[in-house]
Amino acid sequence: MSGRSKAMKSPYADFERPPGFVYRAARKSARLVSDYVLFCEDVPLPKLAARFGTPLYVYSTSTIRARLAAFEKAFRGFPHTVCYSVKANSNLSVLRLLAHEGCGFDVVSGGELERVLAADRHAAKKTVFSGVGKTRSEITSALKAGILIFNVESESELSVLAECAGKLRKTACVALRVNPDVAADTHPYIATGLHKHKFGVPIDRARDLYAKAAAAKHLRVAGVSVHIGSQITDASPFREAMARVTELVKDLRFDGHNINYVDTGGGLGIAYDEAENDFDGYVADYARAVTQPLRGLNVHLLLEPGRSIAGPAGVLLTSVLYKKQNDGKRFLIVDAAMNDLIRPALYGAHHEIVPVVQSGPQKTSGDLAKKETADVVGPICESGDFFARDRELPEVKEGDQLAILDTGAYGMALASNYNSRPRPAEVLVAKNSVKVIRHRETVQQLLQNERV
Repeated sequence: MSGRSKAMKSPYADFERPPGFVYRAARKSARLVSDYVLFCEDVPLPKLAARFGTPLYVYSTSTIRARLAAFEKAFRGFPHTVCYSVKANSNLSVLRLLAHEGCGFDVVSGGELERVLAADRHAAKKTVFSGVGKTRSEITSALKAGILIFNVESESELSVLAECAGKLRKTACVALRVNPDVAADTHPYIATGLHKHKFGVPIDRARDLYAKAAAAKHLRVAGVSVHIGSQITDASPFREAMARVTELVKDLRFDGHNINYVDTGGGLGIAYDEAENDFDGYVADYARAVTQPLRGLNVHLLLEPGRSIAGPAGVLLTSVLYKKQNDGKRFLIVDAAMNDLIRPALYGAHHEIVPVVQSGPQKTSGDLAKKETADVVGPICESGDFFARDRELPEVKEGDQLAILDTGAYGMALASNYNSRPRPAEVLVAKNSVKVIRHRETVQQLLQNERV
């Protein structure tokens, strides 16, 4: 590829996810058209598809670093620790990359804690443990590991934590996750801030529960935690929640509690249907909404971004198996399925889908490639196995590859083996270096723990 072709502006910029995923022109001298090839950093995606097969998750190191850096920059004037939400993407190499960048972690299970410790054995001291159903064994493991703080979600859990800490003769740092009853404009399955949700304790009961925590010999009250939901793109609910937390912190300090931490949760959304032109500015707006009510409290913020760091850092590569038409209805049947990426089936979630290789403008007319409207569907025996319905896409052929964008979060993390389908491989790209960070599963591996 020539330097001149690299510098050409792509006509597909609206579908790019810089710095990780951009189209580059590849001229073919015998034709009046240039093909535009989707790259992950300096590696063309067709090369990855040919080498590793499809379906395939591909992640960009530079994107992960850049998006973490945006949080660090936005909050640089306020004491804070970014505790990446492991549930978004829990691959060990991704966690190690973030740990090496100075990141802490938010875990919601004993398994996630084990992943964090496997990625970096020193990371426990910057790890918070959230979740409504912590078991005694999980709590015990976290106490032994020496995590930073427990976000406790019920009175019963508070008692169990005190019991486990007493048996180990350890002191557990505690924050109660309070439910501020703040509505957020998001899917009902991922809203968490109202009294009807299972998460947290009512904010008006918090002072009584903090008094009980303070009375327990092996518990130390250290903070307040809140999380109102995920995929929230409006800053105002965050500001409202923090205003209520601020009042609670003042009340708790009046009661004699030493509140050092405020865990703001995560939940900052991403733009699935378009490229983000100014992520730094977007995070800065979020930071102002979160910190403005807390000014003067002298607290250390714990931030739990997940999707906003990992989401645009990944794509799911898939190959077109068949093109099909039922009367006037068109289908693109691909080799990825809802077991590989369940968000469209589970939430009705939108993901942009683009050909890995696209034809550029004709020299004679300036027109781009022909379009077709089709459902993009997988092989699973469910009508819910789809990635897009009635989506207008550039025309593709059987055997071509498509990239499903913004799948770095809640893609592989939610994958399953439904229909006895092995899960995809995962690769991490750094400039022109490619590392397999999870090998493709085999059917034999699926069967190995079963007995006849």
